[in-house]
Amino acid sequence: MTAPQTLDALASFLGQRLSRSKSDLDLHGRSESHFPPMPPDAVAYPDTTEEVQRIVTLCAEARVPVIGWGTGTSLEGHAQAPRGGVCVDFSRMNKVLEIRPADLDVTVQPGVTREQLNRELRATGLMFPVDPGANASLGGMAATRASGTTAVRYGTMRDNVLGLQAVLADGQVVRTGSRARKSSAGYDLTALLVGSEGTLGLMTELTLRLHGIPEAVSAGVCAFASVEDAVNAVIDTVQMGLQVARIELVDAATARIFNGYAGTGFPEQPHLMLEFHGSPESVAQDAARFGEIAADHGAGTFEWSAQEEDRRALWTMRHNAHYAVLASRPGHRALVTDICVPVSRLAEAIGATQADIAQSGLPGPILGHVGDGNFHAILLIDPAKSQDQETAEALSHRMVERALDLGGTATGEHGIGLGKMRYMAREHGPGWEVMGTIKRALDPHDILNPGKLVPQPD
Repeated sequence: MTAPQTLDALASFLGQRLSRSKSDLDLHGRSESHFPPMPPDAVAYPDTTEEVQRIVTLCAEARVPVIGWGTGTSLEGHAQAPRGGVCVDFSRMNKVLEIRPADLDVTVQPGVTREQLNRELRATGLMFPVDPGANASLGGMAATRASGTTAVRYGTMRDNVLGLQAVLADGQVVRTGSRARKSSAGYDLTALLVGSEGTLGLMTELTLRLHGIPEAVSAGVCAFASVEDAVNAVIDTVQMGLQVARIELVDAATARIFNGYAGTGFPEQPHLMLEFHGSPESVAQDAARFGEIAADHGAGTFEWSAQEEDRRALWTMRHNAHYAVLASRPGHRALVTDICVPVSRLAEAIGATQADIAQSGLPGPILGHVGDGNFHAILLIDPAKSQDQETAEALSHRMVERALDLGGTATGEHGIGLGKMRYMAREHGPGWEVMGTIKRALDPHDILNPGKLVPQPD
């Protein structure tokens, strides 16, 4: 429990922007996944880096936990408060500070969402491409090293954050990186903080790489007889150098759910959803060539379109997959897990996972960013059946162990948070202890998002 004098000191400069209302605490103690509520003791709404610095300094003096909050879309309990403390909600720090079209970069505050940024960029002919599906905050996306549907072409947050400003655990404000396209100047502190899940610092500014809006875009979908056929088509597509910007897999169960949720008429088979970027000629050629590749792997007709409304409908449906799956079983909760394996082992990993889910008796639709070897299972839990949670956790555990056996990782994009700490030692070996050493050096009293990501103090 945070000492009242610390909260009073915070309220002295934040005023009504320090909330202790039950509704606010409950909101900031929830997760979009299966974790039980873990509310903070207070929620702070800073406007400036200087206010974040004062919040962290006061909390450091009293050794009060500090947890960053973007939009709350994380799936591994990253922003929950298992030890109480102060949640720093960045929603008011939502300004696009400077757009530099000639340099293809932009500086933003952490509360800016990806959709907000792209609306403000529209007149420049530029875009920020990283698309995790949810309209997440850019600060949260950087903290979790997010990726998503476009990573196969444009990379992840790791590739698109050029520099940042952060408040460290002692209240010190640091700037990392630069706007130069390359540098050999010392440790890459930007890369260290991107993906640190708020355990090393609170990001208060981000400088991001921008990309030109493509002259033409086409998108389409086709059905395959098996996941293996679909994945083999993906491998051929990537190896042949087609300018694919998105390449997504949904299994037969997800196709059936889309039909019920969005009124589509998909065959109940695995499907690939694709998008190509380039010139009008190149996207038409790439779509036609992919149709040939798909046919070689026994697919049905590849139906594609360059019309914006058709593309928007396709990707809206894909981005709403989580909610469509939940709607298919009213009253259920979801344990959502992701793993990533080498693409050559992807069909094997998905096939084994499907067999495991079928044997469990739980609904578990599968979908994923197959160009990167990354896929998700949405395991549905009936709260009235106490064994469902245990069954889902056992399924998730076997998925991760299988991914590690195949040379993959415990998480391709969701991150570690609370949910996947148990796999870090196996995946990283002594490297996990090195992460703990870095954490202790920068945050000796373990106030920044404690209980997450790194080895915990005895």
